[in-house]
Amino acid sequence: MTPRRLAIGMSLWIPNLFSGIRVKGFSKDWTRATVELHVNVFTRNYVKTAFGGSMSAMTDPYYFMLVRHQIGRDYVVWDTRGEIEFLKPGRGVLTAHFDVPRANIDELRERARGGAKVLEWFETSITDRDGDVVARVRREVYVREKRRVTDAAASVTT
Repeated sequence: MTPRRLAIGMSLWIPNLFSGIRVKGFSKDWTRATVELHVNVFTRNYVKTAFGGSMSAMTDPYYFMLVRHQIGRDYVVWDTRGEIEFLKPGRGVLTAHFDVPRANIDELRERARGGAKVLEWFETSITDRDGDVVARVRREVYVREKRRVTDAAASVTT
């Protein structure tokens, strides 16, 4: 799966498409992603600002995806928890940028070695067109080396 194809697929995925969520892109090295939420009649709340559920949904899988694509197939990766703090009403087009540098992946790989369960928090902000922060978001990602890898390493050392 290429970053471009995943961005297109995620933008056309029915839950995102009907929630006004557009994936602007993933970087070629899978360290960054940018997602937009278009606030419209279908994605706004009673007071005509961004629905909180849509803002949460626009941040849901992206840290998981960036970690998963970078860390490789020898690891189990899950999105386990999310927190959102709403700071001001969201209107128009809202944007979230996700960054997971390679150094973070190297650290996660080391901490998960041998089958250890690792829970890592990632943070981003949702901003409006003026660059004002509308919400702060934290997402927790679970990482563990797969048992077959851990068992293979153990049999080699014994």
